[in-house]
Amino acid sequence: MLDDALSKQLLAKARAGDQSAKEFLLQNNLNLVRSVVHRFTNRGYEWDDLFQIGCIGLIKAIERFDSEFNVKFSTYAVPMIIGEIRRFLRDDNLVKVSRPLKELAYRVHKAQEKLQGILGREPTINEVAAELSIESHEIVAALEAVQPPASLYDQSFFDDGDPIQRLDQIKYDDQQESGFIDQLALREVVLRLPARERLIIQLRYFEDKTQSEIAATVGLSQVQVSRIEKQALKKIRDLLQTS
Repeated sequence: MLDDALSKQLLAKARAGDQSAKEFLLQNNLNLVRSVVHRFTNRGYEWDDLFQIGCIGLIKAIERFDSEFNVKFSTYAVPMIIGEIRRFLRDDNLVKVSRPLKELAYRVHKAQEKLQGILGREPTINEVAAELSIESHEIVAALEAVQPPASLYDQSFFDDGDPIQRLDQIKYDDQQESGFIDQLALREVVLRLPARERLIIQLRYFEDKTQSEIAATVGLSQVQVSRIEKQALKKIRDLLQTS
């Protein structure tokens, strides 16, 4: 592991576009990724796949680290790596299908093709069930399991030649939309804060950390964290009023 001073020098070079510094940092911090990946084993994913995703989080940490954060790079990088892996686990295949169900669905499709050639029409569920010697409800379950999730942007029907998407048929109220817009405005304002204030607001309000936890993370006292938080909140209010 690199010492803190050399690490920050290389991080500054990497942020300035030095690819050799970036690669050196990546190679010398892979143990951070390995230590994080071990927390996510036994979840149905290959270790190498999670390791690659964790490396993406490490690269993002290298690209985004700012010396003004006043924390060690490893302290900053680990949550980034964890976040990248969690995002992957959340977004990858929202509906998990077991291997036996996938194999059964494949057998059902092959039986449907065979029977269609013999009958000259689409076979019924009961006919496919008889062909495979299984219950009809097992066929229904297998076929439903391998259906891709419907997108909100799929066309539901046409109205006077204009496509109507599923999203257009979902009810929402003005208060919900207003809240979403307010969240976007808040995030934009937070990005305009100085680096240390931005970090503390991020940890306090977006990652739900206590002031004492933040103090331990950034190397300050709880009183200092409280003071910086109050200053940042005042700036946020002022910026929101003027934006």
